Amino acid sequence: MSLLNIRNLSLSIHGTPILKDVSFSIEEGQIHGLIGESGSGKSMTAYAAMQLLPYGSVCSGEITLNGRDVLNSSESELCQMRGNHVGMVFQEPMTALNPVQTIGQQVAETILIHEPDTSRTEATTRAAQALARCELPQDRFPLSRYPFEMSGGQKQRVVIAMAIALQPKLLIADEPTTALDVTTQAQILTLLERLVREDGMGMLLITHDLAVVSDVADHITIMRRGEVVEAAPTAQLFAELKHPYTQALFKASTHQPERDDQTHDTPLLSVRNVIRDYALPRKALFAPQEYFRALKGVSFDLHHGESLGLVGESGCGKSTLTHAILGLEETQGGTIELDGQPVFTNHKPNRAVRRRMQVVFQDPYSSFNPRHKVARLVAEPFHLHDNPPTGSAREDAVAHALTAVGLSPDDANKYIHEFSGGQRQRIAIARALILRPDLILLDEAVSALDVSIRAQILDLLAELSDTLNLSYLFISHDLSVVRSITDRVLVMKAGEIVEQGETEAVFTNPQHSYTKALIDAAPTLPKGPRHAA
Repeated sequence: MSLLNIRNLSLSIHGTPILKDVSFSIEEGQIHGLIGESGSGKSMTAYAAMQLLPYGSVCSGEITLNGRDVLNSSESELCQMRGNHVGMVFQEPMTALNPVQTIGQQVAETILIHEPDTSRTEATTRAAQALARCELPQDRFPLSRYPFEMSGGQKQRVVIAMAIALQPKLLIADEPTTALDVTTQAQILTLLERLVREDGMGMLLITHDLAVVSDVADHITIMRRGEVVEAAPTAQLFAELKHPYTQALFKASTHQPERDDQTHDTPLLSVRNVIRDYALPRKALFAPQEYFRALKGVSFDLHHGESLGLVGESGCGKSTLTHAILGLEETQGGTIELDGQPVFTNHKPNRAVRRRMQVVFQDPYSSFNPRHKVARLVAEPFHLHDNPPTGSAREDAVAHALTAVGLSPDDANKYIHEFSGGQRQRIAIARALILRPDLILLDEAVSALDVSIRAQILDLLAELSDTLNLSYLFISHDLSVVRSITDRVLVMKAGEIVEQGETEAVFTNPQHSYTKALIDAAPTLPKGPRHAA
């Protein structure tokens, strides 16, 4: 008998069909990959399995978990099932954790809620054991630590510890590695594999990235628009890729934008021996001030029309360097110049230089004010102008920027919530283009997007670079994206550039051990059949 058995599951919310005859099963000790783009219904399938559905939901079909009929269970029975028999790992650990409770309290709380007869002392002991199993031992990560004191990967381990504290039969992991750098992503996947093997759990691994599941999943189910379009054991699915949608996902995952071959000889951005120090808390009232050096003599050039990649793990200094280039943080040493003009003059940002640089952030929704219409959002960079355009000139500039990214001028009158994730990122790019800059810094600009949307955005960036002679500094932990869009790449570790060179040369023949470790940790797709190429 299967651990989780879903048969002919259909779901509608307020009469709108969401899922249509979804069927698959998970065995004990099996990792089952559920793949699809945003809106495919993969997360709603998981919520249906736990009966955590919004008001107005109507389910039909059959869901059994360890022999229990989920759809016909009472709410009290479902509350007992959640946590005890099925655990959940969410995509964004910071929103899944309570910022004002310690990690020990939060893991112990899971135990106390489901086992009210357990003493708090015993729950705390078991919480420490769960955290240790997730590679957060007490001697290095005391139970008194708060989430904000931990890195992204460490916070995700806390969420996993909460999910496995009661040793459930089924673990549901919803995009557990999307926001993590490649080495941390590999560590989290290895941890999940180990827990499944040790506890004999089944795991439903939900993701939009085929590469993530290619090495860990035993079986893969592909969903599109609420329906299962293909399902097979992992090796068989990649060997056959029968459905056109599966082929399209595979092709988008390995997409290479077409770019004009150009020679880049003239430096646009020049960074020389940049040092950035941060003051540390004093250890005593009259103790000497100590500093943490985030950037240690960083030097590089970015040429006109060039796309330069910057890769490295969280905490390596990528964001600090970005802030310095944009004139948001003054450095303690070195120089940063754009076409020979310093980013800072007399300890103040040079507005004339700042106008020639723009930035596109990772999450377009959180980088926009949801109360303002697109016209105002796209025109925000005009505050850098001493005499910004007004009236029809301002409207024309917004319309031109929206048209350049493949949107309609009429979209200026809409709100940001009316757009999809890919459209929001296009609006973010339009905002970056409004001043017609020479350099755009892209900070994880495509890491949260589905593979097909990511391919479209990369094509757009390549086209804009060719037509407008834009230069890009592409900051990303996704090595496949950096390899597909950049001419050269910088590898950063602990505030230093440890390797740089032409992108393909670095990827095919890395010289530094850290670069080799990053490339080895990156998930890769197996070769598909000839018809999928």
